[in-house]
Amino acid sequence: MANSLEKFRIFIANAYRDSASGEAFQSYNPFTGEPWAEIPKCDARDVDAAVEAAHCALYNGPWGRMTPTQRGALMRKLGDLITRDADKLAATEVRDNGKLLTEVKAQVGYLPQWLYFYGGLADKINGSVIPIDKNEMFSYTLREPVGVVAAIVPWNSPLMLMMWKLAPALAAGCTMVIKPSEFTSASMLQLAALFAEAGFPDGVVNVVTGFGGDVGDALTSHPLVAKVAFTGGEIAGRKIIENSAASFKRLTLELGGKSAQIVFPDAELDAAVVGGISGIFAASGQTCIAGSRLLVHESIYQQYTEKFVAMARQARMGDPMDLSTQVGPVTTQPQYERILTHIDNARSDGARCMLGGEPAKRPECGTGWFIEPTVFADVDASMRIARHEVFGPVVAIIPFKDDEEAYRIANDTDYGLAAGVWTTSIKRATVAPKRLRAGTVWVNTYRAASFLAPFGGVKMSGFGRENGVEAIDQYLETKCVWLSYGSDTRNPFVMG
Repeated sequence: MANSLEKFRIFIANAYRDSASGEAFQSYNPFTGEPWAEIPKCDARDVDAAVEAAHCALYNGPWGRMTPTQRGALMRKLGDLITRDADKLAATEVRDNGKLLTEVKAQVGYLPQWLYFYGGLADKINGSVIPIDKNEMFSYTLREPVGVVAAIVPWNSPLMLMMWKLAPALAAGCTMVIKPSEFTSASMLQLAALFAEAGFPDGVVNVVTGFGGDVGDALTSHPLVAKVAFTGGEIAGRKIIENSAASFKRLTLELGGKSAQIVFPDAELDAAVVGGISGIFAASGQTCIAGSRLLVHESIYQQYTEKFVAMARQARMGDPMDLSTQVGPVTTQPQYERILTHIDNARSDGARCMLGGEPAKRPECGTGWFIEPTVFADVDASMRIARHEVFGPVVAIIPFKDDEEAYRIANDTDYGLAAGVWTTSIKRATVAPKRLRAGTVWVNTYRAASFLAPFGGVKMSGFGRENGVEAIDQYLETKCVWLSYGSDTRNPFVMG
């Protein structure tokens, strides 16, 4: 089996190489539960090499001397190459993380838009002239790249969430070292070749692979790394904050979520059911924005719940490479086991399981890590299933009496990444986004995303924003320049 596995190499200074240790670990196909690839196991030596390459490219190499327009042209070229190779990249990612090919093809096909958008912004980063209150002084600002960026990417949507960091960072003039999840490194390593083909100078983008203790810690504490952009869980987020504190690195952290979808009594019921299904069972619930809490008004609670369960029961499970599949496997075996523990906890807390609640034994699921779409009803907001992030195909349906109670329950969480609202009332559609403490609020839709729209969380869901014009500011520093054109001699002991 080991000899038949596809072997990958890390990418540093525009070249593939073996890890310093020469060791590797296996990546598993979630649909079969079997290993399919060997990924290099890096350590601090590889991190040093990658960070040094990135630092040299920015401060001593051609990247730092390029005009913003030249950088933008390279980004557009990279976008064209991703379009060319989109099908191959999507197939690799599905093999690695088990997400539906239909969704991954759409995600990878959309990636170039980030590069085109931010490539266009690269030469539109403006400083300002300050109308300073000093005679014979001229003052202005420059916007400069923050430096070497460490991007740490999770396993659920590795290429998409990588691009959310890469595109604005390159437009700002930064260089980058990317660490994909140890569970899903293959697609990023495959894409890396396109940086060299597009003509990026050596060291602008580098990819190292491995585990948090070996690679993540070394990268997030490295003295030459100026900023860390991370998507993942709050435990790792806390560790990154600790590691970065010694050198006061800039941080963008997009962490967990326990998002609520509120279904008001005036909602279009069928649309709200479809939106609820999309929010929790798309991507098998393995998304930080999963609408894992459905808050439904008591007057429509029974009707809504029955429709929701009936639609969820019809979901087609199976091979994620099959375009007709609707619910795929859980990406990792440890996550599969965690989800089952959450389900057991919900039962023991008294939640009523209306659907699923067990591993999928359907023939079309083969030997993979599948869990049946699971619906818990009559959930109290204090139950663990309503408070802990499950990150799987499990939803808690919670009744509410009035608008105020809905907002209270929705905000009664440590997280604040996203929320959904279903209503035909213009008043509710306007008031609800103001009342909900979340970085994104969808009204009569769910899981919409764009390179144009800023994304990020509040509370324990993190800080900083990705996407939109706002994202580029996360990778820039402002430098103030003072120029004196006066002839008067100033008193050297007085600030002026």
